[in-house]
Amino acid sequence: MTTLGIDTKVLLLLSGLILLWALALGVWKFRQMATSPTALAHPYVDIAHRAALMYSFATLVLAALTEFSSFPTAVNLTAGLVAVFFFVAAIGSYMVHGFLKDTDNQFEHPVRGTHAFMWALIGGEIGGTTVLLAGFVVGQFF
Repeated sequence: MTTLGIDTKVLLLLSGLILLWALALGVWKFRQMATSPTALAHPYVDIAHRAALMYSFATLVLAALTEFSSFPTAVNLTAGLVAVFFFVAAIGSYMVHGFLKDTDNQFEHPVRGTHAFMWALIGGEIGGTTVLLAGFVVGQFF
């Protein structure tokens, strides 16, 4: 049996936890749909549920890239955790809007820091993924 690196193990664990979170968000979404006169959940409850499902599988892809990366464990773990931090932060922000029911478009009247956070999210998610993909390419093709 092959032993996984700690970087891969951590990302696999996070993937599973995000998936469980997504399933719990599905219960919240269902309750809103079941009690709403329109049979719809708040848009951000729906977005949180769907995003968590997608991010759980995205984290699984990051774990696979990590396992086959030639980069040091610390580099892989840092890159993966940066990306996953922003995955989790995005889901959390969607949950806040869903709970508060304060908007159906967070960019219509953004709060202070929204755009800065989005630029950080873009850099963190794309940057972390790029590092892991580069490590995979170097390790598997060169």
